[in-house]
Amino acid sequence: MNLFDTENIKWRRFTGGDEFDYPIDYSAALLNIREDGHVDMLYRWAPNSYCHFHRHTAETTSTILEGELHVIDVDPETGEELNTRIRKAGDFAHKASGDVHMERGGPEGALVMFNLYAPDGVLAESLDRDGTVLATSRVEDILRRRK
Repeated sequence: MNLFDTENIKWRRFTGGDEFDYPIDYSAALLNIREDGHVDMLYRWAPNSYCHFHRHTAETTSTILEGELHVIDVDPETGEELNTRIRKAGDFAHKASGDVHMERGGPEGALVMFNLYAPDGVLAESLDRDGTVLATSRVEDILRRRK
């Protein structure tokens, strides 16, 4: 599989509605998933658009393949924005579980490879602005959808 030939990859697109005060437009492609909690995914952001506010409950590594990814770290207790990091093509990062943040594509969007490890099967939680969990992403749910 060629990760740069994104036209031949099966994408699942996510957008936001009126309930969000920021533009949401990103897509995800599942590359590999194993029952032991290892997941490999490709994400693509539209220019200057966000993904949903979330917390990683899995150990996560990421590699920026194209564009820029703006990562806004958020204090999980107060909801206050702590800082913004701009990650460019070629940047690699590793984060332990519990990382609360927002991400958005840069002016030309972003293409990012994520490798997650969730031994308990819980990958991430989508959050409301106040930190309330809106949805949980689990390995078992993804495996069930693939069948």
